Amino acid sequence: MNNNNLKSNKHAIQKAVLFNGVMWFITFIILLFIFSEDTRPKKIDFVYTCSFLTTIIIPVLLNFYIFIPLLLKKEKYIFYVIAFAINIITFTQLNIWFFDYFIDFIFPDYYFVSYHSNIKLIFIFSVFLVITTLIKLSIDWFYFNKQENADLKQKNQQIGMQLALLRSQINPHFLFNSLNVIYALAIGKKEETKDAIVQLSDILRYVIYDSNTTRVSLKDEITLLKNYTEFQQFRYLDTGNVSFNFSISNHDYQIYPMLLLPLVENSFKYGIKGDINNTFINITLTQKDNLFNFCIENNFSKNEIEANGYSGLGNKNLKKNLEIVYPDQHEFKISKKETTFTVNLKIFQK
Repeated sequence: MNNNNLKSNKHAIQKAVLFNGVMWFITFIILLFIFSEDTRPKKIDFVYTCSFLTTIIIPVLLNFYIFIPLLLKKEKYIFYVIAFAINIITFTQLNIWFFDYFIDFIFPDYYFVSYHSNIKLIFIFSVFLVITTLIKLSIDWFYFNKQENADLKQKNQQIGMQLALLRSQINPHFLFNSLNVIYALAIGKKEETKDAIVQLSDILRYVIYDSNTTRVSLKDEITLLKNYTEFQQFRYLDTGNVSFNFSISNHDYQIYPMLLLPLVENSFKYGIKGDINNTFINITLTQKDNLFNFCIENNFSKNEIEANGYSGLGNKNLKKNLEIVYPDQHEFKISKKETTFTVNLKIFQK
């Protein structure tokens, strides 16, 4: 962390030195030909230009590195205008004093006077500080946008990596549970084994290939959930009551892929148990305009919850996904009532 800060500070210093070096070199050339009476500047012109430039560098640097960052960029506009005016008046007067009283001690071989009146100097300093302020703000804006774009690109890459990691956790989890279903059917030598394998193949095709995108249609997600619930019922033919009701106004409504599957997985994992009477899973899905609502309710065993918890990998992944893909656009609530566990998810896309 310290190395990064040192590199960042070093880069900022190099950038400031380069900016000021280029700006003051160009300024020196311009002033040199303005102050020179001949087409070819003489030694005295170089001396006068350097002297004049010295009196204007200080107020410009004060403006760059004190007044702009501490006042202008913090939206203290009145204080900035006052400081800007005081800066001009103060160094205009210092310019006059410098050329009237002090420069002769520095260059005794030359005779200098302040060639400009007070008002003219104020105008020159004002124009110069306004122009340099605009240049400084333009350069800062350019670097700010460049840095912001770099940060945004890095953030998007990090989000992409997070989503890829979350999906890589979901897919093995789903496959593991599904293979358990096939295994249970095979052990019992049930006729449904062949149908279950075919259905699992369709589900895995969607999970591995079709869901490899940022958004999918709600219609496809509903098909996945229907296939999954029907597939799971091969395992719970005599114990579970599963209902899936949905009302959709727009089947092309876009949603993050495999967002809901972890909730359904958990309901089967913790809800339907062979040793519990009257087991059930009720799934309700509605979508109208920009509002999407998913509610899943199932029975649960208190002993099971206390032993294993109910958050599970699925719910943890879902919460992380929601924070990434639907920031400030969702509600996720979990509630328990006696032997009933309910999860409600709302998404309100803009």
